[in-house]
Amino acid sequence: MLNVTETFLPPMEEYTKYLQKAFDKKWLTNRGELVVELENKLKKYLSVENLTLTTNGTLPLQLAIKALDLTGEIITTPFSYVATTSSIVWENCNPVFVDIEENFLTIDPQKIEKAITERTSAILATHVFGNPCEIEKIQQIANRHNLKVIYDAAHCFGVKYKGECVFNYGDVSTCSFHATKIFHTGEGGCFITKDKELHDKIYYHHNFGHNGSTKFHGLGINGKMSELQAALGLAVFDHIDEILNRRKTAVAYYNELLHDVSSLKLIQIRPETQWNYHYYPIVCDSEKTLLAVMENLNIEKIFPRRYFYPSLNTLPYVQESTMPISESISKRTLCLPLSANLDRSSIELIASIINKTQV
Repeated sequence: MLNVTETFLPPMEEYTKYLQKAFDKKWLTNRGELVVELENKLKKYLSVENLTLTTNGTLPLQLAIKALDLTGEIITTPFSYVATTSSIVWENCNPVFVDIEENFLTIDPQKIEKAITERTSAILATHVFGNPCEIEKIQQIANRHNLKVIYDAAHCFGVKYKGECVFNYGDVSTCSFHATKIFHTGEGGCFITKDKELHDKIYYHHNFGHNGSTKFHGLGINGKMSELQAALGLAVFDHIDEILNRRKTAVAYYNELLHDVSSLKLIQIRPETQWNYHYYPIVCDSEKTLLAVMENLNIEKIFPRRYFYPSLNTLPYVQESTMPISESISKRTLCLPLSANLDRSSIELIASIINKTQV
């Protein structure tokens, strides 16, 4: 069986080596030495100043909305994972959807300004499949209208845009370290911001608002990463360059075998982007083609996934709106299997099935 992704698991002895440190100290949570060590390694590797680990990748979105004191409307993309929208609603704000660019699949800045009202407080945009948004234009719009910018950068570990880590853009960036991600801690995530004061505010929010053991800065929740998660992250981190290189090789082979298939388009990466090969999406010419491809792959026990489907503007708990590009793209986008362990023969089989699929 071949799934859309395969979690990278380091050798067990490497994981247990880090775990042993936590067991020896009998310190399993509340920011032990493994969490601090992993944060420091990530900050150096990613060239970011302020990064705090969290227990999952959704909490940082909610914490950012809370810490920025956002209210009213937040402009966002309909083409993302549901957590992007649900975090806005969960924090009692209203998502206002703006359609996406057909080529890069990210929110279309040309349409953002028309959606701004006196109730708009922020833009929450997603770098799709590790493909950066049109960052400069979004920031210009935010500056003109005094709006905050949050980036859902769940897929962006290691991505650079114009030579800068993509996490360094906007007021806050968030990332997921879920088991399906390139770098993972089993379950986990982080928030990053260049503003130290803002970072500290989010930090206190993620730890019950604690200021020492008996004093509190204010309201908070429990968003801390455990030592068990950090141990896995440290073991995975030791292999990160190997993981990225293997995925790059797999993507190159997919591109070689699929670039002439008339019934689909491959992802277009924004210029001046150092991409991370996080997913391998194809956009079919119709939903009928997508379903046929899925069916034929499933017969061979190959299970791609429809990312992102459905378009988030169709969720039952948001105000009804029409996003023609996102709705169309979401029905036609399929992510093919991609992992550090994907071999050439599997890619050849997948490409052969796609090439032979007739609708």
